[in-house]
Amino acid sequence: MQAIQEIYPLLTTPRKVVITMHQKPDADAMGSALGLYHFLIQLNHQVTVISPTNWAKWLNWMPGCDKVVDFELTREKAEGILDEAEWVFCLDFNILLRTKHMAPKLKALNVTRILIDHHAEPDTPTFAYGISDTSKSSTSEMIYDFIVDAGYKHMLNKEVAQCLYAGVMTDTGSFRFPATSAAVHRMIADFKDQGLDHTKVHEHIYDNYLENRLRFIGHVLLHRMEIYYEYNTALIAITKKDLQRYEIKTGDTEGLVNYPLSIQGIRLAAIVIDRDEERKWSFRSKGDFDVNTFARKYFEGGGHFNAAGGRSSASLEDTVARFIEVVHENAASLQEEHSSTKS
Repeated sequence: MQAIQEIYPLLTTPRKVVITMHQKPDADAMGSALGLYHFLIQLNHQVTVISPTNWAKWLNWMPGCDKVVDFELTREKAEGILDEAEWVFCLDFNILLRTKHMAPKLKALNVTRILIDHHAEPDTPTFAYGISDTSKSSTSEMIYDFIVDAGYKHMLNKEVAQCLYAGVMTDTGSFRFPATSAAVHRMIADFKDQGLDHTKVHEHIYDNYLENRLRFIGHVLLHRMEIYYEYNTALIAITKKDLQRYEIKTGDTEGLVNYPLSIQGIRLAAIVIDRDEERKWSFRSKGDFDVNTFARKYFEGGGHFNAAGGRSSASLEDTVARFIEVVHENAASLQEEHSSTKS
């Protein structure tokens, strides 16, 4: 994989470009993709954003989201666009498997694949050009760097700013997480100079749910959350019946894993959701407990040091039992910092 800087001189030649991201894209995946889209069309590239799957409805406010192609929903159309592409930008994932059913198509294409991502251990042989930087707060921040470093800071228009701000804001926990560097705040200052209304973006992301989601959260916190104070750990296990009862859609469980971290002393928070095909895990941590390694070792996953995901083919009951078992194995690491006593 050649350095991303090698592609800068090539940006002036218009090409047929596809931008894609991981399945079930979150605000960073969709925001970075649409931010890059609004930049590249200013250089007269013919650009299409293709999502491997559907996405949360609360992302539909993003400028350009109405033009995004859903690969699973319109596979023939998406494959036709991919067949004509000269470049494929791969954002916010480090291996093609993260694109689910789209992965075989991406792998088979005779095309220049370009990686921009902040997850560990990228599959570098798959990409012609790219950058992988785990120190970055988000892929949206990396798209900002890409635009600025390539010499196009003047093209950071309002549409680019809105999309990238949404991605950075969500991936930093509203600028709470350690990856929120001084550079992130300087980037936001640039966006404000472009006329960004950050309050509106926040409302679109956090104040745009249906009543059933709030009732679902209340139900989950009351009936599905277990606290293991001896391990400084919290677990939320959500059943299929919960999802059906509250008519939970894509994106409705976003951020739920963070709730237990507000409990004094909790260092590891985990949520497992009983999906039809598998059990999906999300992990969050405080301090020096590495959930990236935890997810890779035990649950076929990975991500970042303090935020990761995973999966399990076992039943919900068995995968919860497995979690409790491996938490016990990691008790020493989870108890290293001061522990909290239940009040």
